[in-house]
Amino acid sequence: MVDDPWSSVLHRLWQASSRAEEVEALADDVYAPLLATPGVHVVVGTRWDEKQVLRYTRVLSDRSDAPVIVTAPRSVPAAAVREPGDDPVVIRSAVASLDDAVWPEAEFLRQTPLGTSVVACTFRLDRRGWATLGAAVDASADVPTVERRLMQAADVIVACHTGILQRGREARRGADDALLAEASLQMDSSLDVVDTLRRVARIAVPAVADGCLVHLLRSEGPEFVAATHVAVQQQRALEAAGRDDPWLAALLARRGEDEDPLFLSGAALDGSPFAADAGTAGDCRHPTVVSISTLRARGRVVGSITFVYQRPEDRLPDSAFLRSLATRAALAIDNALLYELRRNAVLSLQEHLLPSRLPATDQWDLSASYEVGDPMLDVGGDFYDAVPRPDGSIALLIGDVCGRGAEAAALTGLARHTLRTLLEEGTDAGTALMRLNRALRQERASRFLTAVVTTLTPQADGTALVSTCSAGHPAPLVLRGDGTVSEVLCGGLLLGVLDDVSYESHEDRLAPDDTLVLFTDGLTESREADGTFFESVLPQRLAALRGLDAAHIAESLARQAKWFRASGQDDIALLVARWTGVPPGTGHTLRLEQAAL
Repeated sequence: MVDDPWSSVLHRLWQASSRAEEVEALADDVYAPLLATPGVHVVVGTRWDEKQVLRYTRVLSDRSDAPVIVTAPRSVPAAAVREPGDDPVVIRSAVASLDDAVWPEAEFLRQTPLGTSVVACTFRLDRRGWATLGAAVDASADVPTVERRLMQAADVIVACHTGILQRGREARRGADDALLAEASLQMDSSLDVVDTLRRVARIAVPAVADGCLVHLLRSEGPEFVAATHVAVQQQRALEAAGRDDPWLAALLARRGEDEDPLFLSGAALDGSPFAADAGTAGDCRHPTVVSISTLRARGRVVGSITFVYQRPEDRLPDSAFLRSLATRAALAIDNALLYELRRNAVLSLQEHLLPSRLPATDQWDLSASYEVGDPMLDVGGDFYDAVPRPDGSIALLIGDVCGRGAEAAALTGLARHTLRTLLEEGTDAGTALMRLNRALRQERASRFLTAVVTTLTPQADGTALVSTCSAGHPAPLVLRGDGTVSEVLCGGLLLGVLDDVSYESHEDRLAPDDTLVLFTDGLTESREADGTFFESVLPQRLAALRGLDAAHIAESLARQAKWFRASGQDDIALLVARWTGVPPGTGHTLRLEQAAL
């Protein structure tokens, strides 16, 4: 390389600069050709930050084949006079006259023959740092040539540094885009408010920040929901700060609808849980920085996300990234909030379509279960009821309106209350179904429904007479005391399809501890991934519940069907009655018990 023309050296430097991953990788290609320049004895380079801290020194001398490298940071306040502006600055000075307080590299330059001078080019790397590249030369040196080569080498170094930063920004932008895409997928995969907020916190740490706090905006003010930190001990302190720290609560309350992230550091954090002496600060080499982003979606503020950074400044996210992340988080949270409101409204409506209490006597153990099957939570059309009758019997009814939504809910209410009113007045089951069918036809109902009504009448011999009328509904099952399971034979046309329809009653008997199970088709049509329907295993599953009370049977069957199905989103309703064997006229009392939902 000593004999290479400088132009060839410069060409190779520019080529190497486009591939280098760090500026220091160019050092050998820069220093050796400069040292080979006639009259040059030492080449020294220094790198500084904006606070006049010397970060890096490299020295190559004609007295040694190996460079001297110093990486220990050293504060040199007096070096501020050397900091360049936008344009490079070239100086010439006798080595002997250099001030060590300004030129800490003078100790290396003095290791040259007496009478040498220093030619140095000082140039800016970026807004946060600058550098100097200098040479100690003797009287034989062509100083203008040395100056030109130092300037040209400085141009290569600046270009290399700028390229590295640009490639780093592009890589960071790609990583940010990937993180935002993954964050959207993760946050959108849940419609539970608390789970969504916790996902926001987990996604952000440590990819975005070292710690994260998420608050939901309620009518009474910010409500802490989630926190996470890379350090377990600091996470506990962070959670405590999120719950009840007055400084943080006041700051979040003042944020309002500000869309730009707020960055706080240094004195701005005094008195906060993030100050240097606070529990969340930990033992960190980097000063704490805090950013607060308002979560705003569809024109309203839904909460805030607070990031805690304990990392170098160049690893802090920019405002554009934080705004994008906050927007995505806000939309996910708002969707979850809207879903929660819809869910509560649907469940409230569903409860009003079902009885809040079931009658119970010493003769009958009654219970019910209802599982909502549609993940979008449109109100379903399943209904049930248990109606005490004037003659001391109890009528059980269960039905299913085709479809979901408001129209199905209206028809559900009409069907249940019509049947209940007629059965309470003593109307027999077949007539009650016939009159409901007539009402549906007169109302020109656009949907059909199925239903089954079973009248349970205690007998003097300790049995119970079961009279069943069905309008196209799945047949009830009877679990006998010995564990056998049989189907109640019944059949009839759907309700709301034809004008003139009659329904026949089919009779059966229950012995003491026998259990009657009524259900909707959501139970039997629950389907495994291989296509198997729950209907095929229902008798065996019911038989395994022999000896249990009505509540356990209802809840267990509903739960098993829910676990069984890989497809099918229909609601599941069950009404279970266990006959205790107490005969009529024994002074039993009627009472109401909470119906299971």
